[in-house]
Amino acid sequence: MPAQTTSPRPIPILRTDAELPRPAVSERIRDRLVSAGCRYHANDNISAFIFDGEHEALQAEVQAKMQEVLETLVIDTVSDHNTVETAQRYAKMLLTEVFSGRYLPKPGVTEFPNVSHLNELMIVGPLKVRSACSHHLCPIVGRVWIGVLPNEHSSLIGLSKYARICEWILSRPQIQEEAVIMLANELQTLVKPDGLAIVMEADHLCMHWRGVKDDGSMMTNSVMRGAFLKDPDLRREFLSLVTKKD
Repeated sequence: MPAQTTSPRPIPILRTDAELPRPAVSERIRDRLVSAGCRYHANDNISAFIFDGEHEALQAEVQAKMQEVLETLVIDTVSDHNTVETAQRYAKMLLTEVFSGRYLPKPGVTEFPNVSHLNELMIVGPLKVRSACSHHLCPIVGRVWIGVLPNEHSSLIGLSKYARICEWILSRPQIQEEAVIMLANELQTLVKPDGLAIVMEADHLCMHWRGVKDDGSMMTNSVMRGAFLKDPDLRREFLSLVTKKD
C-alpha cells in the first residue's frame, strides 16, 4: 500500500507594523486623550495631543468627511462650480479659523512686573469676538469688556494680548455662559489681579436662522471675581464705564 503524503500547510504571511493600515489621525488623537484621562469636550483645547504633521492630516480627514456630508445632502460637487472645493474650504476654515482655539496652542503672552505698583481700575474693550454655539454650530458674534484691578504682585500684559486670549478661548464651539468663565479663569491665572470683571454681549445666529427666528435677541452675561464681587462701588464703577463706552 503506497504511503500517504500530506500537503504542507500554507505558511501564513504576516505583515509588519509598517504594512498594517494605520488608524485615522482623529482616532490616534482621541486614543492619546483617553489614555491620558483627558476630556475632549467641544470647548477644550487639545493641541498638546496633536503631533507634528497631524494638523494637516486632520484637516484632510475633515475634508473627506465633509465631502461625504455634501454628497449625502445630494449636492453636486462635480459640475456645480460653486461647490467643487467647498469641502476643502470648509475643513480649512474650521481648523485654522473658527475652531482654531481648539487645535492651536495658547498664543505667547509677554508678562511685565508691576513696577509702579498700579492699583487702579483698568478696562479693556469692547473686544470683538466670534465663536460658534456647540448646539448647532451656528455663529456667535459679540463684544467683551474686561475690567482689571491689579495689585503690586500682578503681571501686566499688553492690550493686544487681551484680544489674543479672547480670540483663543472663543474660537471653539462654545456656549456663552461657559466661555466667559473660561476666559476669566485664564486671565485670573495670567494676571493675578485683586479683581477681575468680564461682561460679554453677543448675537447668536441660531436665534436668527432657526427655531423662533428672532432677530432682536442678544445675550449678556458677566463674571465678577475678587474685589468686583465684594465691593459694590467698584462693580458699579466698572458697569457704568462699560455703559458709557457702548
